[in-house]
Amino acid sequence: MSLRNTTTPEKNVVELEISVDRETFKAAVDEAFKKRAPKISVPGFRRGKAPRGLIEKMYGKGVFYEDALEVVVPAAFREALAESGAKPVSRPEYNITEVGEDGVVFTAKFYVKPEVTISQYKGLEVERLIVPVTDEMVDSEINRVRVRNGREIEVTDRPAAEGDIVDIDYSGKIKGEDKPFEGGTAEHYRLKLGSGAFIPGFEPQIVGHKAGDEFEIEVTFPEDYHAKELAGKPAIFSVKVNSVKFVELPELDDEFAKDVSEFDTFAEYKADVRAKIEKAHENAAEMGVSEKLADKLVANLEADIPVCMIDDEVEDMLRQYDNRLRMQGLSLDVYLKYTDNTLEKLREEFRPRAERQVKLRLALEKIAELENITVSGEEIEKEYDDIAKSYGIEDVEQVKNSIDREMIEQDLKLRAAMKLVRDNAVVTDKIDELSNHSHDHDHDHDHDHDHDHDHDHDHDHHHEHGDGSEGTKGD
Repeated sequence: MSLRNTTTPEKNVVELEISVDRETFKAAVDEAFKKRAPKISVPGFRRGKAPRGLIEKMYGKGVFYEDALEVVVPAAFREALAESGAKPVSRPEYNITEVGEDGVVFTAKFYVKPEVTISQYKGLEVERLIVPVTDEMVDSEINRVRVRNGREIEVTDRPAAEGDIVDIDYSGKIKGEDKPFEGGTAEHYRLKLGSGAFIPGFEPQIVGHKAGDEFEIEVTFPEDYHAKELAGKPAIFSVKVNSVKFVELPELDDEFAKDVSEFDTFAEYKADVRAKIEKAHENAAEMGVSEKLADKLVANLEADIPVCMIDDEVEDMLRQYDNRLRMQGLSLDVYLKYTDNTLEKLREEFRPRAERQVKLRLALEKIAELENITVSGEEIEKEYDDIAKSYGIEDVEQVKNSIDREMIEQDLKLRAAMKLVRDNAVVTDKIDELSNHSHDHDHDHDHDHDHDHDHDHDHDHHHEHGDGSEGTKGD
């Protein structure tokens, strides 16, 4: 292999001219003949027994060149790429310019990372929004735990009331039709009255009925209902109440604290709930700072980014999203079908975030370069250990075999670059009073387990989509 020439025919594009010597190519052609010959039929010879010269005479001298090129071209490219020092961000586009007994000459054209400038990354000014912890937040969190530890008691002496949990059978038909509509029938469905889980008007008509009652409910589907074939239509549901239950909540006392936490008194438990909410708010505030700093880095970045880099990031997000769905027992194909979505639409939804991610990574890489950030072998080893622990893998070598050391080193450099930006930022605290009422403080304080996720190696690009609920339930 010989790297003949390196050129840049256009911005962010490198083209290598590469040659493969006569002996290397001949060896590849010989190997191609050995693999192909047994499958070639020539009149007058048993399959695989015809002489090579005769085969080449019948099909042409280059009959085995294509197979040989598939072997030598990628290998020669890898060697030439290492010699050139170029860092491709796309697959190479090959063009064979010469091929014959004397060897091969070809070009390999590919995109590389763009030249990057960043106008400012130190002294960035951002606000940190602090959400004060109120007594209402603490009480709300304790009430969540209280409800979760409530005891269901069957109701036998009164009809169902709002807040009760009913077990019902139901079957729905569009008014004037005989056949139940799809998704409109269920048995032993648990429904909390007043939850708004079903379409408007359904739940209030169960209130006042006792266990064993059978009756009909008339409702009209909303005009904007997600199932278009039902939108705006009147329906009749045949309903049977199998049971009615209410939740008896435990007293908020020391016994409750002992049951749901490691504390002996309710006062200690309540103080711990407050501390945990404060910690969660602090973490959220820091995350907000990081996001604002990232936005400023992206805004301060100047680079002509090849489209293929953003395309690749979108595909990576799709793969990760598919993996998360599979962990939940779904697949991307099934998800798209039930949400009436397409792969192309999903790509477009991911694209703005993918572009931001690429820009942020380029900015942090530039900062790491400007600041001469380096990573020690000990830091890399510790990162491998942390990854293994986070995934419950005992053998660290298993992680090392699956994640390239260079990727770990680069990830740590980017993390260090972001820390440098944060350490040099001008951060002003601001009390976010509005959040006291608008934020949903969903802190799952069972006090049995603390999960501290410091390392997100999956680059968890969350993307929220509506669920594909069936026909009768609320929109």
